[in-house]
Amino acid sequence: MQFTKMHGCGNDYIYFDCTKHEFPGGAEGEKEAAIKLSDRHFGIGGDGIIIIKKGKTAEFEMVMYNADGSRSQMCGNGVRCVGKFVYDAGYTKDREFTVESMGAVKYLKVESGERGDKITKLSVDMGCPILQAQKIPVAIKDDSKVVMHPLVVQGTEYKITCVSMGNPHAVVFLDKKPADFDVCGIGPYFENNAFFPERTNTEFAYVEDRRTIWMRVWERGTGETLACGTGTCATVVAAILNGFVDAGEKITVHLLGGDLEIEWSGKIEDSVFMTGPAEMVFTGEVKLS
Repeated sequence: MQFTKMHGCGNDYIYFDCTKHEFPGGAEGEKEAAIKLSDRHFGIGGDGIIIIKKGKTAEFEMVMYNADGSRSQMCGNGVRCVGKFVYDAGYTKDREFTVESMGAVKYLKVESGERGDKITKLSVDMGCPILQAQKIPVAIKDDSKVVMHPLVVQGTEYKITCVSMGNPHAVVFLDKKPADFDVCGIGPYFENNAFFPERTNTEFAYVEDRRTIWMRVWERGTGETLACGTGTCATVVAAILNGFVDAGEKITVHLLGGDLEIEWSGKIEDSVFMTGPAEMVFTGEVKLS
């Protein structure tokens, strides 16, 4: 079966074009393929797989699996790559179009930065942040915001700010850049903490100034990745909630794999907007069975 390897800021996935045919083996086949092909030694290598289909409530649909075979609701870097794929393939000639994932519709726009007819940069309306505790979800039995909430992980108390961008995020603000922070050592303990009934993605962030953040991320079901679009959005929302950066301004977030620009008005009824790159790495053919 044909595949395309793509990445956004180093957050890499294996993409399958299923706009004209079904993925072999249905949902179970998709899960098995995610586990097998994501392996960086014995497979193609990636943070998971994304299957591109014709949409039901949007023009296109992305079906996303993490490297451990679990489904994921949304990936900001992944949806930009889906946008690049369908635009470059000529499936749409519109510079603005929609992509759905598990019922949530995202609005994409082709930005500047084209190479001939191949686009390299898109912006996405990522929807409104979810801040109510039970809807994120976290183990708090009310609809309060979770801002600088104390959480003990491996004997250390952290202050977390929780946001859902269609998937749960816990943001920890550090007092220095996270380059030397033990993300891989502590990340699994955040992910599987009982405070997060559906597990969580965890962002470790440092606010350099009111326009700049440095961030590393531990993604549930995958581990540390070079970037996370929804996590970057959640981090900027959390920084605004805490008064660390300014609402209504484009905030640059430096990730291990590159930079993303995030903007949010600070109003719960307004969407978060993300702008960043999408790159094709290579194409190939793989035997699935």
